[in-house]
Amino acid sequence: MAATSASALSIGSTISHGSIANQVSQSKAVGVNFNSRTHLKSFAGLKASASVSCESVSSFLGKESTAVLRHSFARKAHNLSQTSSNVLQVKASFKVAILGAAGGIGQPLALLVKMSPLVSDLHLYDIANVKGVAADLSHCNTPSQVRDFTGSEELANCLKGVDVVVIPAGVPRKPGMTRDDLFNINAGIVKTLIEAVADNCPDAFIHIISNPVNSTVPIAAEVLKQKGVYNPKKLFGVTTLDVVRANTFVAQKKNLKLIDVDVPVIGGHAGITILPLLSKTKPSATFTDQEVNDLTNRIQNGGTEVVEAKAGAGSATLSMAYAAARFLESSLRALDGDSDVYECAFVQSEVTELPFFASRVKLGKKGVEAVISSDLEGLTEYEAKGLEVLKVELKGSIEKGVAFAQKQAVTA
Repeated sequence: MAATSASALSIGSTISHGSIANQVSQSKAVGVNFNSRTHLKSFAGLKASASVSCESVSSFLGKESTAVLRHSFARKAHNLSQTSSNVLQVKASFKVAILGAAGGIGQPLALLVKMSPLVSDLHLYDIANVKGVAADLSHCNTPSQVRDFTGSEELANCLKGVDVVVIPAGVPRKPGMTRDDLFNINAGIVKTLIEAVADNCPDAFIHIISNPVNSTVPIAAEVLKQKGVYNPKKLFGVTTLDVVRANTFVAQKKNLKLIDVDVPVIGGHAGITILPLLSKTKPSATFTDQEVNDLTNRIQNGGTEVVEAKAGAGSATLSMAYAAARFLESSLRALDGDSDVYECAFVQSEVTELPFFASRVKLGKKGVEAVISSDLEGLTEYEAKGLEVLKVELKGSIEKGVAFAQKQAVTA
């Protein structure tokens, strides 16, 4: 699981907010070394610091996760201070593959993943144009080693030994298109890629981004079942963008500090199947009926908002890449042993009568450790009605994915 050699990033004893690492050294040990007389107080997202407050640091993480992560590193630093060497190592030890890395989501996602201190090897795959992306990223002085893989003949090598596979491959939405319009093309792409995952890294976490997620995740599940390697705890539909949008829009509407805001989003990942639970917003906020309706509609149609604003030039690529990187970072933290990692995701679930459902889950080394069913308790009348409506559409999307996979012969 861990790479045996890569660069180590050493950060000296005087680190301020927004500072750049003082020195970069080459070492056989893969890691990020924080050499400081001051205990490490925060490690959030893409920035590491010895003394700044986490609340002032831009991060993939929410407030609660950031606080837990800060406490964890502060404790490790304290323990190390009792020894002769006050050096804290954050091991870059995980291999990540991005399938569709030359696309509109894949490129910015690859950049964000390259910046993660937990990634030792970054494998980039696409059917074309990925070599230049890899060359470009390889010039960034962060620990992970970048390799490129082009075409189906190189897909197996891309996946061997990988810990997490992220799949943004497929065609984007264009004006007037629904996620369902993408089905016929993207369904086949996901099926082919998941077959390769099953053959080469069946124990990896699988993050599905390719739309329509409500159907592509069931397709992936069926393919993995047919291959005899299905582990429902390790298959995720990435719905983090819905949470990111909900947090952003609510913070703007209520003039809240963004890092404080956490809105659970349940259901699926398309239109009315996206249901933000505004009544469970943290910190607690009061919304008028009109605000609830307006915010819910905007969160549900955030993708369309971007598609129309780009006027045919693309869909939500940058925000999706950010959201995917946040979910990946959470997965890597869980794999690394963090015991307090929660994210919303579209997974096999029993919180409703549907076989798949998006809700908050607790992540651990083996994938989903728990599905948080309590979020579905005590819903408002508006949310309860929204839940019943979304179930009908989500059920159809899931069944469509299952039917597609069952009709297609899996490549041996």
